Amino acid sequence: MQPLLTASQIHEADTYTISHEPISSIDLMERAAKAFEQVFTARYGDIEKSIAIYCGTGNNGGDGLAIARLLTDYGFEKVDVKIARFSEKTSVDFNTNLERLQQTGVIIKEFKSTAELIIEPADIIIDALLGNGLNKPLTGEYAQLGQQINSWGKTVVAVDVPTGFYGEGEIEEVAVVIKADLAITFQQPKINFLLPESKYAVKNWVAVGIGINKTYTQQLNSPYQYLEEADIKQILEPRERFSNKGTYGHALIVAGHAETMGAALLCSSACAQAGAGLTTACIPQSGLVALNSYMPEIMAIVREGETIPEIDWAKFSTMGIGPGLGKDDNALALLTEIFTNYTRPVVIDADALNLLATYKQLWACLPKGSILTPHMKEFDRLFGEHKTWWQRLQTAQQKAKELEIYIVLKNDYTIVASPDEKLYFNATSNAAMASGGMGDVLTGVITALLAQQYSALEACLAGVYLHGKAGDDLALPNKLTVVLPGRVAAQVAASMAGLMA
Repeated sequence: MQPLLTASQIHEADTYTISHEPISSIDLMERAAKAFEQVFTARYGDIEKSIAIYCGTGNNGGDGLAIARLLTDYGFEKVDVKIARFSEKTSVDFNTNLERLQQTGVIIKEFKSTAELIIEPADIIIDALLGNGLNKPLTGEYAQLGQQINSWGKTVVAVDVPTGFYGEGEIEEVAVVIKADLAITFQQPKINFLLPESKYAVKNWVAVGIGINKTYTQQLNSPYQYLEEADIKQILEPRERFSNKGTYGHALIVAGHAETMGAALLCSSACAQAGAGLTTACIPQSGLVALNSYMPEIMAIVREGETIPEIDWAKFSTMGIGPGLGKDDNALALLTEIFTNYTRPVVIDADALNLLATYKQLWACLPKGSILTPHMKEFDRLFGEHKTWWQRLQTAQQKAKELEIYIVLKNDYTIVASPDEKLYFNATSNAAMASGGMGDVLTGVITALLAQQYSALEACLAGVYLHGKAGDDLALPNKLTVVLPGRVAAQVAASMAGLMA
């Protein structure tokens, strides 16, 4: 698990590394510049391209000066540096790298006002103006400079973070930010890179290791964590000989309505494909033929009209409830019946979430340790309107603890909030998966893992990672722009096997 650090924690980790490696701060800066240069040249290796590096006078500017020297050494002949002298303050390492660069013949220009600038002729701009740790919007000359750079329409690569962008905290979309085609960020992604508001400032990012002491960063106990493949490999357990269907649990999928049986089919199929020993779907009578045709391995409990079927709830290891269920009185009565008679953790999605949002009395009997899987609008219906994703993070953290539940907040980097106030960001999935029904598949996968006696946290973490990995395994090698949910459900078993290999 990779901890995601705040700006103050990053500073602490840098200081600790400098003291305990030991390494001088200027040598750590050189290491960071070299890591940047390696990614940059891999992406933009045409040495005929011209590069302008805009530097501030702090350590981010110092990075930029070192990068200018390294790119010149690599073979770029058209590199020039422009230093924004908007204040008299400079850092020690900036001054050292400026002295080093002055010995190379690289053109260095300084300006005290944006009025001194002309339209930038370079092909690529490297933004090394302010870096991480900004906690207020750009104003004055920096704001004007940001607007100018954006107006030029050049390819922009940011050093660590784009100027004007907050690494954590609430993002003000009206604030001026230098828009980066790529941010080459140091050691770990910044928390806000993983939230949707970042898309207006950061098209893509790459995190490069610079040797920060990992033992120390783990000890900082950040509530923000980034899932890695190794974490999921540690969770998943291969099947053993002499096991049988009873070994892997019996999952009940309570889903579907006359007009929305597709959601029930996708969810049930994903549950079976993700390894539940037995999968039963509680569906309306009208969907029985569709279920038998779609996947005969799934058993059925039929619902007819207002009558709730007699069900031995105790025989089920867990349940996934809500995809396509509807929000009428019958659905409410069924959900109430389940919560009254079933005490094990369940997975709540879609219409079941909307019923929870409308009928607050249901919260009192929601089984502890249950898993809620809302998208943004469902989350806001459950917990109130939020203006920013940062606010949603804080609410998810608070509500998971208060209600003793797990919240899977769906996003490009789906976030799992746990009762111990941790927030886990998933690393898999891609834009090809943006189609209706994908959330139903995720619910089925998590339900299957819960049925197999993985803990609720393990089911959430492995479920979101595996769901995204199945989509990646389909879309990325084949460069597909669309991957349908049914194909993702069918891919889950192979992707799981790959993680267990």
